[in-house]
Amino acid sequence: MAPALNHPTGVSFIDDAEQRPVNVDAATYYGGGESYTRSRTYSHSHIHGYNPKRAPLFEEDSHMRARRMSHDEKSVTGPRRFLIDVEETIRVVLEQEDTDGDLQISVTDAGPKMMALGTATSNGFKTFDIRGTYMLSNLLQELALARDHNRKRIVLDEARLTENPVDRLSRMIKNSFWHSLTRRIDGDGLEIITADPKNRTGRVQPRIYVPYGEPAMAEYYRKVARDKPHMNLDVQVLPEKNDDPHFVKSLNSKPGLLALAMNEVDDGKGGRTLKGIPFIVPGARFNELYNWDSYFISLGLLVDGQVTMAKGMVDHFIFEIKHYGKILNGSRSYYLCRTQPPFLTDMALQIYNQLDRSDIEENRQWLKRAIQAAIKEYHTIWVAEPRIDPKTGLSRYRPDGLGIPPETEATHFTHILEPFAAKHGISVLEFSDKYNDGILKEPELDEYFLHDRSVRESGHDTTYRFEKRCANLGTIDLQALLYKYEVDIGTAIREVFDDELYLEQDFPLAPFPPSVEAYANPYRERSTLRAQTSDEWFARAEWRKDMIDKYLWNESKNLYFDYDTVTEKQILYESVTAFWVLWAGCASEEQCWKLVSQSLKKFEVLGGLVSGTEESRGKISLDRPNRQWDYPYAWPPHQIMTWVGLERYGYLEDAQRLAYRFLYMMTTAFVDFNGVVPEKFDAVRLSHLVDAEYGNQGIDFKMVPREGFGWMNSAYQVGLSFLTMHMRRAVAACTSPEVFFGRSANADIAVAQATAAATDPLDLAMESLSLVASAA
Repeated sequence: MAPALNHPTGVSFIDDAEQRPVNVDAATYYGGGESYTRSRTYSHSHIHGYNPKRAPLFEEDSHMRARRMSHDEKSVTGPRRFLIDVEETIRVVLEQEDTDGDLQISVTDAGPKMMALGTATSNGFKTFDIRGTYMLSNLLQELALARDHNRKRIVLDEARLTENPVDRLSRMIKNSFWHSLTRRIDGDGLEIITADPKNRTGRVQPRIYVPYGEPAMAEYYRKVARDKPHMNLDVQVLPEKNDDPHFVKSLNSKPGLLALAMNEVDDGKGGRTLKGIPFIVPGARFNELYNWDSYFISLGLLVDGQVTMAKGMVDHFIFEIKHYGKILNGSRSYYLCRTQPPFLTDMALQIYNQLDRSDIEENRQWLKRAIQAAIKEYHTIWVAEPRIDPKTGLSRYRPDGLGIPPETEATHFTHILEPFAAKHGISVLEFSDKYNDGILKEPELDEYFLHDRSVRESGHDTTYRFEKRCANLGTIDLQALLYKYEVDIGTAIREVFDDELYLEQDFPLAPFPPSVEAYANPYRERSTLRAQTSDEWFARAEWRKDMIDKYLWNESKNLYFDYDTVTEKQILYESVTAFWVLWAGCASEEQCWKLVSQSLKKFEVLGGLVSGTEESRGKISLDRPNRQWDYPYAWPPHQIMTWVGLERYGYLEDAQRLAYRFLYMMTTAFVDFNGVVPEKFDAVRLSHLVDAEYGNQGIDFKMVPREGFGWMNSAYQVGLSFLTMHMRRAVAACTSPEVFFGRSANADIAVAQATAAATDPLDLAMESLSLVASAA
């Protein structure tokens, strides 16, 4: 009789030729028990523990390795797998390869970029070399994920280390990143969402502000506070008018989270309770619901089939407009006076078109609530004073507010405040307190912060395009967005609501057409007195298009520019947001042709579209540092808006080329820097290591990326939908746009970037690191 085999309890065996799912989410792959193979055992001790073969150091004679494959298994009947002790291998990988100590494996690390792993078929007796930054960083990521699932020992498929990087990144976004960025405001989610990295008051007590008129919600959170005393949760109810600047400033010393929409659900005990509707946050230091971030995030969610999540974010926006008067910049108390670029109508319509068709009437009622909310926001925010300029009819980013924005870094305004502090002979800190409290009056500083708040409301904080003038500008991006609002509302009323939509909330309707005389008249028609029709909204859109052509289009320069409503002239800063008119559909075919043929090349660089031209930005110096929304930085909103706009007007090849550039930049960063997905890029140097005032977000992770960054995740998923299969394969192979499209197609771009055109990714990374180090 054969001797009995002794195995640890709970062992699960993997057959050598078994074709198990490989490129799946970590919970599926690592969710089982410890794994072993049935192969013959070269060393019985390997059953109970495994020490990986450590790759020799380059300084020793033993670093000489046999040629690839000469020491491997002679025949491989199935996929190659490795037998790995998780904790020991993490230790060895970091000790050998992470030479800069940031718990990431990147091209800037100086390790040998080679490690021998024991094969599962030999129970670790034979080894195979893992080589290169991408495979080693993937190994580190997989080990971290295995540790997350409490695995001590794993059988790891080589295919997870060599996975096509496009497929891997897209899979991680869909199966992991969205989940990690999901938040919910209720008893189960408060401890995560109340954390605010921007809170610098020194008081970290969790606090939630509940809007007036929601007593059941207020009582729910009081009960949470009683049931979870360890949280020390402070529950406050806001007054009915909660966006008064003096009141909002009074909250700066006690910042808190703003309550959002909730559903009533069964509590499992025969009663009812409230449950927060989940939503996606941008990530990193932005741990709350944001306005325009959410629109772009929703586009990625729709690509990934998460329609319910996107729909819930619209529900939150409807709630915000009802209770806070606007879609807030973000759902914290210090944002109560401020909104951001408006995208609600397009967001709602895109989601509506993907809702389950099993209940048409329920879908119709949901869209009705969204359009009603958008109409209120339009009339009470965007075409109401102070945001509208009655003379031109152009709308502006011009929020109310008092004092210094509290959510910025402590030293962000030091250089602005120092001269005023010196004037009064006090420290900057003392001056800040007295200025915020109204003890010291400085009209010049009031004007500065009016424009600063406007820049933040624009979403483009900061840029030399807006410096010290943003509140006066009728920007091309805002006019395009409001034109889209008007067309969307008119279309929804005509196509979905039988050309008649009654409004349920009472508010004043803005005069039309706008004029100084009309806005000087205190009389306002009330919203509930009559039905809204499509004709009036299409008339508003047509009128706005005429004003855009009159004030913002520059025929001689073939580009749209912002218009200064105070100086009454165009601001000749060349901004890529000029292409938002294509997304909105308010450019003529001739204007589009001029934009594409004459102006697109000004913004197109190796990694996609930069925010503005280098000439418009001006010279950078110690006294005039980079701004993150200027050249040479590239952001997902600008890419997505331009891709969609070009496709809308029939310029699909241009859209595909731009999408390829941006996804190439994202993919090379993902491959070379341990899976990083940042907030923004330097698109000229193809680097996420940016030299700008806020640095970068989404890059400070340990071993494995957990979240990416909200709208960058979406840019990847949306961008892939523009690429052909051939282009997708080329991006996965990290084929440079210069190679893929041919150098002749990149001649103008190459000339424009001649002074900054290093092509080796390691050189680029090291140069960026040097810039960051010198700035520090």
